[in-house]
Amino acid sequence: MAQLLFFGRLADLVDPPSQAVQLPGDIQDTLALRAWLDTRHATGGALQEKTVRIAINSEIVVDPAPITNADEIAFMPPVGGG
Repeated sequence: MAQLLFFGRLADLVDPPSQAVQLPGDIQDTLALRAWLDTRHATGGALQEKTVRIAINSEIVVDPAPITNADEIAFMPPVGGG
């Protein structure tokens, strides 16, 4: 099963913010995963925003990156401060 982690404001939109899921066979890259999760959790497109970065097994990737059910996949929104 893939381990999904959601940080920042995304953790407020996805419950629970850490979850193990069996990815459907047609979900093979980060773009497909973003769309599937956005529908599954009704996040209003938040997971598909270009500013939301994805890390696979602790490495930042660029869409579309291949994924498997053995991966840890983290979704990270931009961080602001000041």
